[in-house]
Amino acid sequence: MIPFYDELVAETRAEREAFRSIPLIRRAVSSGVDRELYLQFLESAYHHVRHTCPLLRLALSRCGAADDRYRAGLLDYLQEEAGHEGWILDDIEALGGDARRTAAGTGSFAVRVMVGHAYFSIEHVSPYAFLGMAHVLEGMSVALAGAAAEAIGRSLGADRAAGFSYLTSHGDLDRSHTGIYAHLLDQIDSPDRRLIVATAARDFYRLYGAVFEELDRGRQVPHEA
Repeated sequence: MIPFYDELVAETRAEREAFRSIPLIRRAVSSGVDRELYLQFLESAYHHVRHTCPLLRLALSRCGAADDRYRAGLLDYLQEEAGHEGWILDDIEALGGDARRTAAGTGSFAVRVMVGHAYFSIEHVSPYAFLGMAHVLEGMSVALAGAAAEAIGRSLGADRAAGFSYLTSHGDLDRSHTGIYAHLLDQIDSPDRRLIVATAARDFYRLYGAVFEELDRGRQVPHEA
């Protein structure tokens, strides 16, 4: 029997390729972006990363008596994710941005929609929907974070030690997260739960992609004279 992790990767291949073909993502990985756009990316990241631990707690609260192994995996995630949003604020400060303004904000429309869908899916569909979100957000961190940090650093002429802790550290850490995640997935033998995870993953490829598309559209709007 094919492990569910491998099955999920295969089932969501079209959505993953569509995500990676988004023009802004392709440019960021190959050529980098300017300081203003990178700060906008960090602000967007802050406003979904800060919800990771609350979403994990929500998923934990929705687990039932038959979810002991899943609950243990979520607790491992919760331990590792604590404080990651602080790295982003530190990066914003290091690049001369306004971390206090970012922390006081609510995020862009696309980010708010993605986060809202995460809460809805976990609370009203299943706590296993969290795994679909993690498949996208953490999987893409592993695949893209290191390359993006290199390219953006070159385009800014920046010291990688200042302003890139979220991209570089998160990409490295998520390799261990992926191991935890794959183990959790492979324990799911219920077809209904597997469908929940796959559906959530497809949703989040589109929702997370919309965050980058919105960032790009914001740069393309002509300014009035």
